[in-house]
Amino acid sequence: MANEHSHPDIADAMAAQQREISVSEFFLKNRHLLGFDSPSKAALTTVKEAVDNALDACEEAGILPEIRIEVSNQTDDSLRIAVEDNGPGIVEEQLGRIFGKLLYGSKFYKLSQSRGQQGMGIAAVGMYAQLTTGKPLHILSRVETEPTATELFVSINTAKNRPEIHKKKRVAWDCPHGTRVEARIDGNYQQGNHSIGMYLKQTAIANSHVTLHFQGPHGEQWDHQRSSVELPHRPVNVKPHPRGIELGQLIQMLSNTQSRTLLQFLENDFARVGRKTAGKIIEESHHNLTARSYPKRIAHLQSQALYRAIQKVPVSAPSADCLAPIGEQQLEEGLRKEVDANFYTVLTRRPAVYRGNAFQIEVGLAYGQAAGAHLELDERGHIHKTVRQPTHAKPELEPHPDEPAFLLRFANRVPLLYDQEGCAITKAVLQTNWHAYGLDQAKGALPHAPLVILVHMASVWVPYGSEAKEAIAPYPEIVKEIRLALQCCGRKLAIHLHHEARVKDEFDKRTHIEKYLPHVGIALQQILELSDEERERVIKRLDDVLQEKRRL
Repeated sequence: MANEHSHPDIADAMAAQQREISVSEFFLKNRHLLGFDSPSKAALTTVKEAVDNALDACEEAGILPEIRIEVSNQTDDSLRIAVEDNGPGIVEEQLGRIFGKLLYGSKFYKLSQSRGQQGMGIAAVGMYAQLTTGKPLHILSRVETEPTATELFVSINTAKNRPEIHKKKRVAWDCPHGTRVEARIDGNYQQGNHSIGMYLKQTAIANSHVTLHFQGPHGEQWDHQRSSVELPHRPVNVKPHPRGIELGQLIQMLSNTQSRTLLQFLENDFARVGRKTAGKIIEESHHNLTARSYPKRIAHLQSQALYRAIQKVPVSAPSADCLAPIGEQQLEEGLRKEVDANFYTVLTRRPAVYRGNAFQIEVGLAYGQAAGAHLELDERGHIHKTVRQPTHAKPELEPHPDEPAFLLRFANRVPLLYDQEGCAITKAVLQTNWHAYGLDQAKGALPHAPLVILVHMASVWVPYGSEAKEAIAPYPEIVKEIRLALQCCGRKLAIHLHHEARVKDEFDKRTHIEKYLPHVGIALQQILELSDEERERVIKRLDDVLQEKRRL
């Protein structure tokens, strides 16, 4: 009996323990989900989030981005990271919410390509800073129409997910417009493939219109100058595509629409649905639905019928106006500027669709070592051996013959440096038969060749595997498009390798013949009893015949 009476007490005690969890509190305890799971990764994530925001702001305002990144040591285990841009600046009323509130931004509800999606990144940097060093973000921002800049220090109230302003004032700033973000974090500055330097180098490849200035904690200084003054095409915000919605989303859209009839709802609230297509959907749905049905009064069973009809009736693919791919010319310029190689090929695929979302795949290959000896065949058929010297002023990205290919992954122009194994791009590269294009490849591995493989996905909504945005989910439609693009570039590489092998073969034969041609002349002189002058004429004639044959 005692146990029976204790059950209600336990239930009441358990009920009293339940409380709402703030999104800030959740990510405070699960910071690894946002890319802050180690000191070195936290430093990279801080730079990445600030640079991504700066690039989006500049491009949206039609400004060629020029960004300065400063990293300095505060103590043995903490860093001061500052990122300054020449963007349009941020109005004073919005500064606190942008930098001091998670899940706050302007891009979540837009169906157009952008680097940020969730309105979380830069605020998460501030949350990590106050967690590890107790320091708020230091913000300086100026709008062009204002005579002074706004300076403030902001942190996050994690219990309520709202900003806390510690100090705010107007100050003079010689920058006419722009924003500067400074964070003090527990972090580790490192070199290598997962370093800040490598992130900036890859950012310069995918964004040839950007100039980056870097200053490191050990006196390092280098620039990535822009190679193009043309801003990317500004993507257009589009309506949801009917094939990209779930049943629950459809029900919510029906209840929130301003349309007075079902026919108007289908035409006005969806992309690629005209009057004729809308009529077919209504006809296919049945369940007493007509063109004049009032959307807000459609019952749950009728919504299900409408959803099934949307999946059955053919609808045109989404428009590609919402995308801003790098473009073949800019992609090749970026590769040539940052990767030392002797062969480049790039391809931009036509737009495709996954779950109703438009996306576009771009691929670039850089093969061979530009540094060191390189054979070239001129228009007259003569072979030349050239030597190029490498430069080491900043992090190098060079194809190496004794190592696997170097894979560069991008999503909406942003480098993906972590979680390579779980990414759709990696899976597509591993599934490609590189043997068919003349490269060595072990089963389930990258090709073993002096090769840099670049793959970029542009999409209105990139299906990242986690909130840290480190890998693309392997949807079959995405993997297929990447593989097709790789195969096309692979065929061009095979042609180059065949040409290169032929030139090398010609060079070896020529070297061999030229080595023994004087001995042939001496033997002919002895057999035919020729004079020295006649011998030289014979050798010259043989050499002329060799060159003419090579030319033909």
